[in-house]
Amino acid sequence: MTQKIRFLLGFAAMFLPAMLAAQNIQNESENLQQQINGLQEKVDRMPKVSGFAQVLFEQPFKKGEAGDNSFRMRRVRLSVDGKLTKHLKYKIQGDFVSSPMLVDAYLKYSICPEFALQVGQFKTPFTLESPINPLNLEIFDYGDAVKGLVGYHDVCGVGKQGRDIGLMATGTLFPIKNKGFGIVDYSLGIFNGNGINIVDNNMGKDFAGRIEIHPMLKALTLTGSLYYGDYFVSDLQKGARNRYSFGMQYNDDRFLVRSEYLSGKTGRMKEENPFVPNDFFSKGYYAVAGYWFQFGKKEHLQRLMPVLRFESFDKNTRHVGNNVYTVGLNYWPVKSLNLKLDYSLIQGKYQDNNEKHRVVAILSYKF
Repeated sequence: MTQKIRFLLGFAAMFLPAMLAAQNIQNESENLQQQINGLQEKVDRMPKVSGFAQVLFEQPFKKGEAGDNSFRMRRVRLSVDGKLTKHLKYKIQGDFVSSPMLVDAYLKYSICPEFALQVGQFKTPFTLESPINPLNLEIFDYGDAVKGLVGYHDVCGVGKQGRDIGLMATGTLFPIKNKGFGIVDYSLGIFNGNGINIVDNNMGKDFAGRIEIHPMLKALTLTGSLYYGDYFVSDLQKGARNRYSFGMQYNDDRFLVRSEYLSGKTGRMKEENPFVPNDFFSKGYYAVAGYWFQFGKKEHLQRLMPVLRFESFDKNTRHVGNNVYTVGLNYWPVKSLNLKLDYSLIQGKYQDNNEKHRVVAILSYKF
């Protein structure tokens, strides 16, 4: 055996065990990664329980005198959500302020980023403010125009919680590479039109849709939305329930400004002749601005936002509406606890000596 062959055999004897051991380690690593992926998939499909509660204190004033004040539970929510498959997720949410009430219950199947289908009970896609979680609002609640025309306390007398039962398509179009957003977000749906936990009482279905445009900047949103349908409460309270809105928002996680205009037509019949329409129109607009100041270290970050908001709402343009001026503080001492303190001046338009004042504090905690 030549010296070269003996050298090669010695080299192989030296390194072959190491090569085999490395191959075994690689196989074990791949098996471990597969087990981790399988475990992560099981964890992702486990139901996640969350919730929040809000305690509110309100002190009204009129003509310089304090009215009756009160503590009350504003919202008490419990939610369960999760995934049934990789593309199919669900959510069920209830409210327990006065009695158990189903708020959300839906399935959402995401085919691709550009198209998803959602069916069940959920918020209607109308206005820019309504989809915001009440915990994340700048002041203690939605504005009067949003509540009056989006189905919270709708001027037509139907609807509740800004939600309805129906089917909705959503998606993001024209994604910006490596930016995490698209130029267009859309939500288009058909609904019963009667609000939550109530079956339809007419032959038609209501349409609601919202388009959001982000012109090459994630923080900037231009939006328009439309609601078109009919409603029936009684022989006098029935007819068209048509609304539209448009607005904008800039939110870079420090500075925020948002403004919207809303308008609506509501069918009504004349009392003296229930066969003659007596429709009325509503309109409103608001503007809100705030800036987040941050304190403390990243793991114990505190956030404080001074807020200014103006709102005008005419429930019926035949009558005088209100202007509402609000200043407030929005404080997050920790991620799970929020305190808002708001003062509002409420003025009847073109009316002397018709001012009201309101101080509201609301404490929210989530888990």
